[in-house]
Parts: sequence; C-alpha cells; structure tokens
Amino acid sequence: MQKCDMVVVMGGDGTLLKTARSVGTKTTLVMGFNFGNLGVLTESKPANIEHDLTEVLHNRYVIDERSILRVTIYRKGKKFDSFLALNDAVINQGSFARLIEMDVSINQRKVITVHADGLIISSPTGSTGHSLSAGGPIVHPSLPAIILTPICPATLSIRPIVIPNDRQLKITVTTKRQHEGENVGLTLDGQETIQLEYDDEIKIRKSSRYFNLIRLKGGNYYKMLRDKLRWGEQFGE
Repeated sequence: MQKCDMVVVMGGDGTLLKTARSVGTKTTLVMGFNFGNLGVLTESKPANIEHDLTEVLHNRYVIDERSILRVTIYRKGKKFDSFLALNDAVINQGSFARLIEMDVSINQRKVITVHADGLIISSPTGSTGHSLSAGGPIVHPSLPAIILTPICPATLSIRPIVIPNDRQLKITVTTKRQHEGENVGLTLDGQETIQLEYDDEIKIRKSSRYFNLIRLKGGNYYKMLRDKLRWGEQFGE
C-alpha cells in the first residue's frame, strides 16, 4: 500500500482502521465500501461499487482529511515502540479487575492522577467509538482536538476533557501488578494490544500524517449520526 495512489477497502470499519495504520504515505487516498455491520467510516454501499468508483475516477469526490494519533511507549527511559491509531489508544486492565493508577501530563505539566478501570485517548474520528460508550463527547472530525475519557473512574469528579491537538500527552503507569495475569495493556483501535509495565511512559501526539478518506459529494456527517448511531432518536414505550 505504500506505493498506491488509492486504496479500496471492502469490509467494515475495523478493516478500514487496520488500513489506516498501514497506509505509508501522506497522499494515499482510501475509499471504503461497507461490507460490515455499522459503517460509520465505510459509508459507500456494496451495490454502488461501480457507480461510486466511476464518480471517483471522474474526480467527482471530496477528501475527508482525518488526523491520526502517534503513540510512543518509553520503557526505562528508552523508546520501546511507536504506533499509529486513527480512532483511539486505550490503557486498560487485563482479566484482573482492579483500578489502574496513571499520572497524566500535558506539555510536561501535570494535569491529574487518574484512578480508573482505564483511560481512552481518542481522535475526533474515534469520538463516536469506545470513548462515546464510556461517556465521552461527540467531536466533529474536522476539529483539531484530542479527547481524554476515563473508564469507570473511582472519583465522580473526573470527567472527560477535550484538548487542542498541538499538545503532547504523557501518561505514566504508576500501578504495580504483583501477580501473573494482572496485566495493564495498551490497545490501538481495538485491534492491536501491547502489554505495559510499571513506570512505562506513553506519549501521544497528533501524527504528521493524515488519513485521506474519499467521500462522494453530498455526504452528511450529521445524517450519519442520526442513521448509524441513532443520535437524538426518540424511543417510545
């Protein structure tokens, strides 16, 4: 995919998220056809493949530029590994149900110590995913923002926060796990998991790359919210 001008994704949103982490250039265009269940990102219908691709080949489309998160793990003061995430990076516990303690700082200034089941760091694209389920806000994908959403915090005063995406986050794991199976993990886009250790530092910032999603003209983000997420829908008895 690093040599492609355009990538066509046939699957669900999960397939498109995997593609987003694999596209190697800033200019590659991606178009998704929804063969999955929800289709928030892969909005084109399989029955319209021939029509929609013809529209694209005749330059009748718009580019929906989505920001990507760069997630880097530092262990014992050294860079351990680095990843990309289109939706979110989630720090959570393994099978052992105990709270995680994390120190959160922004641009080297301490913000808060979080005691919670986990913490979701989301892009605007991912605001309608795991973050939304945990009580986070819906953020329009064009906004330059990063969302921090705690998962089941021990203190009710800890609430989600939206910050500018030109800041760098640092989350330090301060929980020590004493027994096997009491792991803390970092999950990227709900697909890739890395086991974390005590005192690991996870630094998160906006990547220099963008994910260029092809949309046909006439697309409507708010209609997607109403149709796919049933936003604002009135439920009867």
